Amino acid sequence: MREEYRPEGRRFRNTDRMKTQGGSSGELRAQLERIDHRGYPAYKDLRGNYQFSDYTLSIDHVQGDPFASPSRVTVVIEGAKAGFPQELYDTKWKRIALQDELLRTMGGQLERYSFQVKGSGKSGLIAVSRCGQEILERSGCQMDSKTGTIVCRMEIGFPANGRTIQAQGLEKILFEFLPRCVKQAFYYASLDGKKLQKISELANQQQFIREELKRRKLAAFVANGSILPRETGISSRPMKQAIPFVSPKTLEVTMELPHGKVISGMGIPLGVTLIVGGGYHGKSTLLKALETGIYNHIAGDGREYVITDASAMKIRAEDGRSIDQVNISLFIKDLPNKKDTVSFSTQDASGSTSQAAGVMESIEAGSRVLLMDEDTSATNFMIRDELMQRVVQKEAEPITPFVDRIRPLYEQGGISTILVAGSSGSYFAKADVILQMKNYEPVDITEFAQKEAEKFGLQKNETPESSEIGIADFIRQERILHPRKGFDKTDRVKTRTSGKDGISVNHDEIDLRYVEQLVDHEQMNTLASLYVYAQRQLADGKMTLKEAVTRLQEKLEQQSFSFLDQEAAPNLAMPRKQEIYAMFNRAR
Repeated sequence: MREEYRPEGRRFRNTDRMKTQGGSSGELRAQLERIDHRGYPAYKDLRGNYQFSDYTLSIDHVQGDPFASPSRVTVVIEGAKAGFPQELYDTKWKRIALQDELLRTMGGQLERYSFQVKGSGKSGLIAVSRCGQEILERSGCQMDSKTGTIVCRMEIGFPANGRTIQAQGLEKILFEFLPRCVKQAFYYASLDGKKLQKISELANQQQFIREELKRRKLAAFVANGSILPRETGISSRPMKQAIPFVSPKTLEVTMELPHGKVISGMGIPLGVTLIVGGGYHGKSTLLKALETGIYNHIAGDGREYVITDASAMKIRAEDGRSIDQVNISLFIKDLPNKKDTVSFSTQDASGSTSQAAGVMESIEAGSRVLLMDEDTSATNFMIRDELMQRVVQKEAEPITPFVDRIRPLYEQGGISTILVAGSSGSYFAKADVILQMKNYEPVDITEFAQKEAEKFGLQKNETPESSEIGIADFIRQERILHPRKGFDKTDRVKTRTSGKDGISVNHDEIDLRYVEQLVDHEQMNTLASLYVYAQRQLADGKMTLKEAVTRLQEKLEQQSFSFLDQEAAPNLAMPRKQEIYAMFNRAR
């Protein structure tokens, strides 16, 4: 039986349903000679574990033909042989940063040899997960926190001419190319120790800032000198010759980071922060940096020291999304059709109902900071101007706009908001901090803007909604995770992901394109696998959604990805609790 390595000090568990063989690398070579020039299905005889001199090779899955998805292979290097000093991976954040760097290094090594062996279809492909600018925990490379043992999962296109096995090509990959790459990527002696030390130090500094946010009661921190603009609209790399970020003096804070680094930058306090300014001056660029500040970034990204409260959630209107039993009565009630908004459900939400649900779902998921952009929000959810209030009386309007709830959400519920506004001044009187972006530089205009708002007749607590409204009663939800058909343990479950747009599980289509803090398609693979696991193991018609997500989070923390079906989705990356909630909330 094939066995799969489990990280975090756990050994192995059986995962294959079919009998596999194994042995020494010599036996693998003999097997290749035996099946050479046979039909492609004979490659399946290779499945199993093979002991090489420096590592164990596991052939986990063999593709059906050279045009199918590549075969999946795992390499396990014992910690004693890999030789990494324990101080490089003795905390979770340092371990994830090291895993990320090793995976990037392995990817660079494999690129040199990919498709060097020619053949039909995907013959000769050798690849690992392709990492972006964010540092994510991935199944592609995992290190045991106690022993330092490394597990790397990769894809290899087993070579063929037509549908005839080209064994000599695979022998070249497994016995020449792969050993070179493993040695160069996963052995400490082959790597730049000073670079690895800097990566470890950066991870420590980023974690320190995250903890400092809590101590200083900050929602986010943006270091002076950060490069926030990106290369293009479809590239997350830093823009060349971009204007470095400089904090307003009124918001500047200084932190003494580990390893002797002192850093200054803008500290955004908890409460209500408004970001305004003319078009193309950097409002949305700043907000986008704050959105992805929930993740750590690699050195050279420009946003290494842009750190946001890890629970922060970007909220926007999502016309047409499904909503299931969400209490949106804080914002919408007394609908003309008498539809229940205490337990609101729809298969085709409007902009306002979808955004109201997004706020309440995010709070249920534990978010303490909400991020919003006026450009992607429903206007009638955000504001009602003075003239509209005069023409359409309050009694005839079922929507209480967000502007009337933003202060109570913070003062009574402890929920902060960072909002980008380009056309409405209604929030000036509600904000604790008002920043104006001028040519990508933030200017603190709080005092001036609030005086102008007062002259205009706006008061900070001018609406009756700002009185005590019992926010806790609105955000307390006990929703059930409902079981669906087709998820018995004997049923074959089909999963599919569409980039970062969504997932499909059997007949359940889950649209996630507007869950904007999902940054990698491998997070989608994980969400699909979590959905299947939850339906098979947790959805009994009694367990609440909160209990189910908590259980999934605990298993991810304790077992990483090992409890999920990696046969269905081999390349996985870690999502947050908030995105797990978002996935279940959008299931139709």
